[in-house]
Amino acid sequence: MASTFKNIFQTCFILRNKVILQSAEKTKLKTISVYSNHCLSFTRCLHNPRELKKFYKNATVVSADGWFEINLDRKKLRTPHGNIFKVPSEPLALAIATEWNSQEKLVNRHTMHLTVLSNTALENPTHKTREQLTSNIIHFLETDTVCYRLNEPPELEKLQKTKWDPIIEWAVNRHGLEITPTYSMAPPIVSPESKEIVRRHLLSYSDWALFGYHYAVDCIKSLLIIMALVDKQIDVDTAVELARLEQEFQTKKWG
Repeated sequence: MASTFKNIFQTCFILRNKVILQSAEKTKLKTISVYSNHCLSFTRCLHNPRELKKFYKNATVVSADGWFEINLDRKKLRTPHGNIFKVPSEPLALAIATEWNSQEKLVNRHTMHLTVLSNTALENPTHKTREQLTSNIIHFLETDTVCYRLNEPPELEKLQKTKWDPIIEWAVNRHGLEITPTYSMAPPIVSPESKEIVRRHLLSYSDWALFGYHYAVDCIKSLLIIMALVDKQIDVDTAVELARLEQEFQTKKWG
């Protein structure tokens, strides 16, 4: 389970970065603002990012009471609220220490992906319970990107069937879900049994993994794509491609 939520953390931030950078390239934005539902936000100026002068030489991992802390030289890393920064997984702690050790003369906070998400999981600024996080994630089933289809133009309809249908078929075969895509403004048909299956599946993860899962789903706007991604049925590049399918089609067609 420790490696599971570490992988979810890493996956969701790679995913977020790819979506951000692709959007920036398309629109030529100089400043990108990203906001999540659980108060994770930052503004990244591509040409003049806010940076902190590096004040330490080495980041190391130490074990304390079953948790893993990060020492910056002899000082303990702390959260934005001043609490001791700690994570429940040594592999995750080592990855976070690597983030800090990879900084050179300046600490580029926008590259501290695992650190930022771990701070959110640690301090839970919106005080969400496991049930609330799970309910929020399940809510995306009714607005899932791959469940909203268009009849026109025919080329796009065919592309959606070709690219998105395998995701739904995987969810049906792997988890026994009952989902019918919609071609109108009405939401897709998702049976109550399917929601319960997803709820039990999500609750099998740790609190930390749920934070990562929620962040990834909020980024990509598709629970089914993220489920397939976490299950290693698709990779991150494919996940971004599937999420941006209609936008990429319209851009190529109309510029």
